[in-house]
Amino acid sequence: MICRAFVYEGFLTDEECNHLISIAKTELKRSSVADNVSGKSKLSQVRTSSGMFISKAKDPIVSGIEEKIAMWTFLPKENGEAIQVLRYEHGQKYDPHYDYFLDKVNVARGGHRIATVLMYLSDVAKESPHHSSTSDDDLSECAKKGIAGGSLQHIIIAFMNSAAAFSTT
Repeated sequence: MICRAFVYEGFLTDEECNHLISIAKTELKRSSVADNVSGKSKLSQVRTSSGMFISKAKDPIVSGIEEKIAMWTFLPKENGEAIQVLRYEHGQKYDPHYDYFLDKVNVARGGHRIATVLMYLSDVAKESPHHSSTSDDDLSECAKKGIAGGSLQHIIIAFMNSAAAFSTT
């Protein structure tokens, strides 16, 4: 299956980025993962970041961001999950994974995610764990001209998670 990914540079304003960061800053806790059998949250070395969820439509700024995401993805706003803010410090990670659930508990809560949207709220330095340690000389011409060679702040990336998202019928 071909993975579709979409990038929108300048999606978020400084005000929107700073607002989400200010809401999350005091509530960040060690991130957890969903247990594949029970569906309950558990700590794991697979995911070592800190995170928190912002209630849907918490305030006009959050509601506006949710509306922009819905309009850009062509997915109904009410189908979206609460915004999750994650903070990765040096050395922290989230191992590659599929963004859908196998357990009955999470499937009953809303089913599989057909799309994932990532928003970069702050600039990620090239030395951070989210940028490859590859030198600029090792990047393709395409990557040098794209986001791999520059700032990520204000960028939003969306990708489809399931075959249902690719249906043309």
